[in-house]
Amino acid sequence: MTTALNDLKDEFDFLDSWEERYAHIIAMGKSLPPLPETYQTEAYRVKGCMSQVWLVVKPGADNRPAIQADSDAFIVRGLIAIALRLVDNLSAQEIAAYDFQSAFQALDLTQHLSSQRNNGLVALTERLKAEAQALAA
Repeated sequence: MTTALNDLKDEFDFLDSWEERYAHIIAMGKSLPPLPETYQTEAYRVKGCMSQVWLVVKPGADNRPAIQADSDAFIVRGLIAIALRLVDNLSAQEIAAYDFQSAFQALDLTQHLSSQRNNGLVALTERLKAEAQALAA
């Protein structure tokens, strides 16, 4: 497990119930910087998400992509924050190869989200990996 995943797991384990974990996920989403409206367009929209989700991946320093994302739903913003935290400071190649599903299972997210939310999370992370792969090429 990566340090980021271990840290998130510790945070979740500290909370007693899934109700508290959902509140924590929402709080994480509220701390996510808002995406400028210029990126809230169809070109950046993640298809396959029930909510509106936008993802921007651009070249960054030291082969680490600059990633921004946003959603119109609080819980989804929190899930985005988790995904971005998991790959913070990873290279484009590392992000392209990252096993998000195993990380989400380690956090028990896949068991506690609706199938629609899980599908949206998969759509987000697959798009993130594809964009990172394009940057790595």
